Amino acid sequence: MPIYVYKCEECGEVFEHLIIRSTDKPKCSKCGSENLKKLPTTFGVKMGSSSSTGSCPTGTCPLG
Repeated sequence: MPIYVYKCEECGEVFEHLIIRSTDKPKCSKCGSENLKKLPTTFGVKMGSSSSTGSCPTGTCPLG
């Protein structure tokens, strides 16, 4: 289920909205307006687990 970030064109509020169904129509969390602009977003991916070597998976990476 994607989470989108919207900006209300009426009051300027920026908020996130979880889309559960494709028919979901978000409303401003502050003023209730449906006059919204979807903002570009990025996403993060977490891979593997943490270990004593930090973020270097082989343990041979130079320290910075």
